[in-house]
Parts: sequence; structure tokens; C-alpha cells
Amino acid sequence: MSSHTRTRSGTQLSEQYVSDSFHSYLKSSLTQAKAEKLLDAELLSSAEGDLMITGPALCLFFAALRSTTSPPSVPLPRHDKTSDPTELSEENCPPAFAPFLRVWARAVPSIQGLAPEYQHDLARIICNLDPLSSPLDPGVHGIAADLRAVAIEISQRRSFQDRYASALQAALDSGNAPTSKKASFVPPPSYEASPPSSLQSSPNTQTLSLPPPSPTYSSGRSSDTHDHPPHSPSHLSPYAPSTSSGWPERSPSPTILTPSSPAIEFIRETLYAALGDALERYPALRGMLKLDPPRAYFASVAFAILDVATTSMTPDGSVVGVLGTPLKLEDCPPPLKRFMLELAAIGRQAAELQELDDARAMKYASRGQDIPTSRMERVRELLVEGVGCSTRQGGEDGRRSVEGKAVAFTNRINGLSLALNHLKTFKDRQDDVFKILSSIGST
Repeated sequence: MSSHTRTRSGTQLSEQYVSDSFHSYLKSSLTQAKAEKLLDAELLSSAEGDLMITGPALCLFFAALRSTTSPPSVPLPRHDKTSDPTELSEENCPPAFAPFLRVWARAVPSIQGLAPEYQHDLARIICNLDPLSSPLDPGVHGIAADLRAVAIEISQRRSFQDRYASALQAALDSGNAPTSKKASFVPPPSYEASPPSSLQSSPNTQTLSLPPPSPTYSSGRSSDTHDHPPHSPSHLSPYAPSTSSGWPERSPSPTILTPSSPAIEFIRETLYAALGDALERYPALRGMLKLDPPRAYFASVAFAILDVATTSMTPDGSVVGVLGTPLKLEDCPPPLKRFMLELAAIGRQAAELQELDDARAMKYASRGQDIPTSRMERVRELLVEGVGCSTRQGGEDGRRSVEGKAVAFTNRINGLSLALNHLKTFKDRQDDVFKILSSIGST
């Protein structure tokens, strides 16, 4: 395009231009976070935790502090000294980024209205650090949830994934004493068919890095902290399920499991088997398979996580999945114990949200009032359409949903989905599963 300046006619910027600008800001945001000791070199180089979410969320936070217009717009970096200043606004934003911009713009006044110490706490929460202020401004965690929700959407874009390692390396190389560490971040699978790998996975040595749950929306229970059982073999033993167990059988799905399969393969096949259930229950996913296959795959995995967490977890934290086989926490190698704990925590939080929804529905029904959209309904909507869909809801209830428990819970599910898609064991079977999903979408 010949011009990227904001004009009265609303000249639309290209996606490439916006992506390049975001990448430039991403480098500076990570560098600033390192300088302020929000992120250290060890984390930047290891790419552990949910760094794919933290990075873009920080970028959105710093952009909000820089915004000077009303309605909020993003001042974009100049590509050369002679170019005119450019701002990303609703007038010139590419359609693909418009939902992200709307959610970000709603958060800008709240971010700028925070006292400086609370702004710093917001940055710390984004980086999974404890806030320093006590008591904390009650709106800070809600803002963080919104920014992280948009960051999750951004992190699914291949243009972001392919360039993130260079942004991390730029931050590592910054400062008066740049580190010799190298960024080890590797993009997750691309959701596109690729030749099957001839390499065998090493399930017992893979590390699953999960984001910590937001403290704002936890129930106050100690459900997320458990004593880890002693290490035990990571292979499963044959098991004959009881006919009175009551656990639903999974939909038929291609499986390569044997009774001696590693625990991570059991987890993978259990989740993949749940994909069929998700497509059956949520027609919107089937439609998405035709329009946006990569997003449909990610959303389907997220729904499978929610489904397994709410239907296949036993009271002791075991999972009953394909082949009617139970997987206990003590049967998992250490890297997978966090996954099991997080899966169980998601199941408990879903039950808590459902209880809140039921109580609110009864309250409205007793008054003869229309029952508002439930939190769990909003979670399912967010899993399919992304955080931008919430801005279509008018009125105060829609705004509260964006800042409330539904967004935080959706972030938790999506964070686990992102972590799983980093594992090679999931990549080994992804091509087969994605082909099946694509064939369903074409029917």
C-alpha cells in the first residue's frame, strides 16, 4: 500500500503492515520487561511457562499506556524517518485484527486510570508474578484476563509464532551486559498436513509448561496445590473396567494405544477421542472447519479438554478414557503430573461455575425475569469465536462477562491447549486427526 497513515476515509492497513508493527513492539516490550525485571534471561531463553501468552499481553499493556487518542488507537512505529505517523484505529484496522482491537480499546481507559503502582502490578500479573500492592485494585485481574485473552488469540497466528523466537532473542541481547543465552522457543505445530515424522517421540522426557491460574477467580480452595505422589512407572497396566462405573464411552476415534502405551499417549488419545464428542455437541465447530481449519483444530482441542475434565475425571483425580483405562496421578511421569493436576482443577472450576450459573438462573426465574447468558455458555462461545465475540453483547452484562470469570476460565483452558500442542507426542498424531476433522468439515 502506498500509504499507511490514518485518514478520514479510513484507509485500511494491510495485515502484513500491522503484523510487522506488532513484532517491532513485541521486541521492545520484552526488552522493557527484562529491564524492569518482570522477565529474566532464564525464562526468556527457556520459553517455559506461558511465554507465548505473556509476550503479546505485555505488548498490549505497553501499547495501552502509549495511546493518546479517544477512542483509543495504537501509535505504530515509523518504518523510516520520513514516513508520517500512523495509528491503528477502528477506521483502518484489517478485519482479521478488528476483534482484538475492540477488546484492547475497551481496556485502555481502565489501564490508564489505574494508579502507577497498580499499573505496575498489572504488568506483574501478566508476567505471572505476585502483585506488590495490598489491597489490590479489584479491577486489575479482570484487565489482565482481557489482555491475556487477546494474547492467546494472537499467539495462534502463524505470523506471530514464526517470529517470536527472534523477539525473545532481541530481549536477551539487550542491556549493558547482554546474556550469551539463546532463545529455545520453537513454534507449535502448524495445523497443516505434513509428512509423518520418522522420529519416535520420547514421552517420558517431554516437559509440559503450564500457566498458573489467575488468583482472582479461584474459589479459595487449595485445589491447585497437591503433594506429588512418589515417582512410579509411566506405562499403564491392563485394566478391565467395571460395568457399573457409569463413565461414558468415548466416541470411536482412531487410536494406536496398547495396554503398555506411555501415559502421555494415553492422554493424547483420550483427548483426541473427545474431539468427536465436541463436534457432535457444538455444530459451530463443524462450520468453522470449513472456514478456518487451524482455529477449528485449536478450538476442538480446547473443547476436548473441557469435556474430559468435566466428564471423565474421578474424585481421586484419575482420568478414565479410551479403552476404559484409568490413568492415575501416580502413573504419570513427573512432567505430566502438572497436566493431570490442571485438568482436574479445570473440572472443579467448571463445576463451581455451573453451580453459580444454576443459582443465578433460579434467582432470575423466581422473579419472572429472563435468564441471562450463563458463564459456561459464554465460555463455550469464547472457545469457538474468541474473546472478540464478547464485544457484540450490548449492555453491562456483556462488559462484565469480558472482565469476569468466563474469560479467566477460558484463558485457563486455552493455556493448557497451547501447552499440549507444543509436545511432540501430540504432533506425531496431529496430521491424522486433522485430516479426519477436515473431512468432517467438508461434508
